[in-house]
Amino acid sequence: MSDIYPLSMVISILTFAFTMAMTPGPNNALFLSSGLTFGYRATIPHIIGVIIGFPLMTFFVGIGLGELFQTYPIIFQVLKIMSFAYLLWMAYHMTQIKGGLGNNKKRDKPLTFIQAVLFQWVNPKAWIMAISSISVFTTSIDNKFSQLLIVTFLYFIVGFVSTNFWTLGGVLLKKFITSQKVVHIINLILAFVMVASVLPFMLH
Repeated sequence: MSDIYPLSMVISILTFAFTMAMTPGPNNALFLSSGLTFGYRATIPHIIGVIIGFPLMTFFVGIGLGELFQTYPIIFQVLKIMSFAYLLWMAYHMTQIKGGLGNNKKRDKPLTFIQAVLFQWVNPKAWIMAISSISVFTTSIDNKFSQLLIVTFLYFIVGFVSTNFWTLGGVLLKKFITSQKVVHIINLILAFVMVASVLPFMLH
């Protein structure tokens, strides 16, 4: 790998990926809420969807979408606005979840695998992470594809850690809560955090 990336660069990519993946954002707010409200097992399809979906999105950005946005920045601006609107809808849905503690309504359920994969494409933070990492860490024209595969793989590893960390955090939090009202209040807070966490990216 040293002919593609020096060890220092791999460490830099991991540091960037880990910092971005572990800090609060739409995905992490949803995982904490889902772990709290539905439990770990029910959240597994959501977890797998993000573990696969975000690296896949990064890969597609790397092979051409990033250049499209650089050539036509208006497309990216329109996408950010549409993504933020969808995020507001997701936040509203979180505020409507009244269930928890084994008594959820049937309409209240975590994201499916497909929904989680598709959600990455309307997540403003995910777009910024993907575009930033590709623009900064693909440093060689000759090795661009190999570098892209390495970045994608590192995001896969970091995604496994972050998705499980936040989901299990919600599961652990659930052990200390005995009131569905408290679950609802926490989901309200997480909905607010989810929207607030992307505002810096919207203004980027």
